Amino acid sequence: MSIVGLCLALQVCLAFGVAGLFWPEKVRPLFDVLMFPWAASYRLLRLNSIAAIGLSLLLLARLLIVML
Repeated sequence: MSIVGLCLALQVCLAFGVAGLFWPEKVRPLFDVLMFPWAASYRLLRLNSIAAIGLSLLLLARLLIVML
C-alpha cells in the first residue's frame, strides 16, 4: 500500500471514530444502512467508534515504521 493510501485510510478511520463518539445521533442512520440485518444501537456505535480510533492508531504506527 502506498503512503498516500495509508494516510487516506488513517484519516477516514479517525474521522469515523471521532464522529461516532461526538455525534452518534447523526452517524446512526449510516450504520443502520451498513449493518442491515442488525439494528445499530448506541452501544454498538460507540464500540465501533473506539475500534475505528484504535485502527487509526495502528495505521499511524505502520506509517511511522514505513517512514523510517
